[in-house]
Amino acid sequence: MEGIISNLVSRFEKGLLTRRELVQGLTMLAGTGGATSVAEAQESGLKGMKIDHISIQVSDLPRSIAFYEKIFGLKVVSEDKPNEIVRLGAGKVIVSLHHKSPTGLVDHFAIGVEKFNKEEVTRQLKQLGANPEDNLDAGFHIKDPEGLSVQIVAA
Repeated sequence: MEGIISNLVSRFEKGLLTRRELVQGLTMLAGTGGATSVAEAQESGLKGMKIDHISIQVSDLPRSIAFYEKIFGLKVVSEDKPNEIVRLGAGKVIVSLHHKSPTGLVDHFAIGVEKFNKEEVTRQLKQLGANPEDNLDAGFHIKDPEGLSVQIVAA
């Protein structure tokens, strides 16, 4: 893992990563559960670049929308009315609110990967032992070791 961290810091120092991208990369490493899975993903060509958005299950959609608008200045970017999902951001989706029980849970988070091609990413994920699925609520995703849905999108 030291090599990966060193690589991130080196890329930051050379101006190839922003401070935010460095912090996001370090955060992703901290949550991976080990260097082996990170190294395998990098060797496979599947490279996570950023956290794309977080989806939260809420009990009162209008109240939650008002909170994120008031506190963080986010605006409604898109809505999926039949599924009771509202996506908020500042031009780009940051938080997705889903009226769904149980509430107060992170429904899923999305990692943006470089050169996203669904067929190629599917092949690579299967080679790594993951089982990618399409899901109406969470999009194209895999399950992490704890069963949390991790959506994969273009960076």
